[in-house]
Formats: sequence, structure tokens, C-alpha cells
Amino acid sequence: MDTQSYKSVYLNKATVKKEWVVIDATDLALGRLASRIALVLRGKNKPGFTPNVDCGDYVIVVNAEKVALGGKKMTNRVYTRYTGFPGGQRFSTPKEILQKRPAELIRKAVKGMLPKTRLGDDILGNLHVYAGPEHPHQAQQPREIKLNEI
Repeated sequence: MDTQSYKSVYLNKATVKKEWVVIDATDLALGRLASRIALVLRGKNKPGFTPNVDCGDYVIVVNAEKVALGGKKMTNRVYTRYTGFPGGQRFSTPKEILQKRPAELIRKAVKGMLPKTRLGDDILGNLHVYAGPEHPHQAQQPREIKLNEI
């Protein structure tokens, strides 16, 4: 006799059903946007979430240049990187990053909210960020979702 009335379902690479979703970043707070994107990329919004499998959806973010930061974060926050050469430490603010590569700001924020493992690197590959309103993924028929629907 089976004493359990249910069985735990664990997804694997073959059983995962991935979808494509579009998020418009216009006037959304960077941190809130990034945390919701990380949630969808990881697959935590699905009932069959399995922590050791890439079971999240593909996320397309459009209008990355119109993302908002509260307070004085646009000028006071500093991102540090290192070129690898002596004296090669470089500093930049979100304002400078938005002018040069707007997609990089959202990518950095989402990367910080994903696991720091090989799985996290694979999951980050499912994120596609574009500065303008157009994206080249129309063939995948992505559905548009709002930030508060997640």
C-alpha cells in the first residue's frame, strides 16, 4: 500500500518547459526589476522549481536605458572593475554606464542576484537585454509580462 498520496516532482533538462517573456524596463526601479528578473530566470515562479536545474524562462528586457534609480544612486553609487594590469582599477557610476552600455547595468544587477556557480552562469545566458524598444526575438513569440504579475 502506498502511504504517500503525492510524489515530489523533480525537473531535469529534458522535462523543463521554457517560455520566452518580455519585460519593459521603462521607469522601473533597478533593484526591484532585477530581483523579479532573477526570480523568473531561476524558475522560482513555477510550481515544479528544482534548485539544481535551469528550469527558468528566457527573459528579454527592452528599454534598458529608461531604468530608474532612486535618490542620488545615479551619481553616488560606484562600480569597480579591474583591467588586470598594475594600476588598472577603474571606477564608474550608473550614469556613465547608462550612457555607454545601458544593457550592462541591468545585467550586473541581475548577475548579483543569481547563484555564484556554473548554474548561475548558465542561467545568466537566458537573459537578453536591449537598450531600445526593439528586440530580434519575435520568432520565439514571447509574451509580455508586467513586473507586478510575477
